[in-house]
Amino acid sequence: MMMAAVSVLLTACDAHFDFPDTAVKPGHILCTDGEALSYNDYKASGKQAIAVVFHINQSGDTEGDGYAVYLRDLAPVEFADSLGVSQKTSADIMAMDGNDNTFAMFATKEISSPLAESVFALWRYGQSAYVPSVAQMRLLYSMKAVVNPVIEKCGGDPLPDMADDCWYWTSTEVEGQQTAKAWLYSVGSGAMQETPKTQPHRARPIITLNK
Repeated sequence: MMMAAVSVLLTACDAHFDFPDTAVKPGHILCTDGEALSYNDYKASGKQAIAVVFHINQSGDTEGDGYAVYLRDLAPVEFADSLGVSQKTSADIMAMDGNDNTFAMFATKEISSPLAESVFALWRYGQSAYVPSVAQMRLLYSMKAVVNPVIEKCGGDPLPDMADDCWYWTSTEVEGQQTAKAWLYSVGSGAMQETPKTQPHRARPIITLNK
């Protein structure tokens, strides 16, 4: 009897149990209700996708719980409708401050920012989209191979590779030239290019994840 009991106990200890992994990861899909799901769970949910997670804030170095990238580009627009005025972004290419930068662009009274206005027009479903900073675009570029297949599955615009099609506005002005230039970022190569703010270029909004 004792040996049988030991055998049952050992069998129970060796048994394998599958528990659902509910942790949000890069490549998960952010839905319009704010929930982030794996692709399979998303397909079974019947929910509407709005973005794909590309960064999880495990170290506490970035705001919120992470970042997700919108499924689609914004049409090409100008960073500013005229030159000669700083729009008071941090101009710090190491700062994860796209949210603050986008609001600064929008709030500048002396000139308008078609770029910031086009992003603010996306605000719905409680999702606060903004133009990523240079540093946030670097994070996105580093996760391109992870997010692109999921973006395509969701019917979105994958981040391009072609040299003539890969430049996007960041929300970071060029230090020392804030009245005239802001940074473009290449999602094809990871390069940066200082650019007059009155040129029209695309942008890819991102969202901060918050529980």
